[in-house]
Amino acid sequence: MVDYLHKASGILWAVVEFLFVGVLGVMLIYLILGQGSGIFVLSVADNVMKFSNAVPTPSLIGMAVVLAIIYGIMPRLR
Repeated sequence: MVDYLHKASGILWAVVEFLFVGVLGVMLIYLILGQGSGIFVLSVADNVMKFSNAVPTPSLIGMAVVLAIIYGIMPRLR
């Protein structure tokens, strides 16, 4: 059972990383092409901007600090 959970969590993390890179790629396309980049790219960029404007700045900074700490600690735990 533990092996199954370990494999499932690995697959889920791979999917999350892939989707995150996809969103970053779409945002890069939006930054390069601007308003002429297509309806899908514009809708994704609009959703990302709405999310970033809805979340208060101190919360974003706090999440970034927590993620940086986790990223720094994880290699030491392995």
